[in-house]
Amino acid sequence: MRKRGWGRILNITSAAVKAPLPMLGLSTGARSGLTGAVASLAREAAADGVTINNLLPGQFETDRLAGYFAAIAQRQGITLEAAKAQVAAANPARRIGRPPEFGAACAFLASDHAGFITGQNLLMDGGAYPGVF
Repeated sequence: MRKRGWGRILNITSAAVKAPLPMLGLSTGARSGLTGAVASLAREAAADGVTINNLLPGQFETDRLAGYFAAIAQRQGITLEAAKAQVAAANPARRIGRPPEFGAACAFLASDHAGFITGQNLLMDGGAYPGVF
């Protein structure tokens, strides 16, 4: 990529690198390491037209999240729909992320339009992260 003078690298990590979640310590540690490495590599490759960014998704409608809803439903004795509604209500956006939204962010960061965005962490969590940075 650097020899060609153009390239895009997108790493999908997790919102947990900004706000660690219980029981995901090993995963969060590995993803945090990747996040730090990207910060350094992105600055090295930027002059050659290569951008490297991280996408930090929160809760998106995936099979994994469906399993989480099922576990909540079973544990609380509620319907799957009620479990999903409960999780969505806890998010400032009052919903779960949709895969096309995530795909659109990926497509943008992989495009020519994002050539001046590098070494960044795009947090996609509906506003759930409570911090400033």
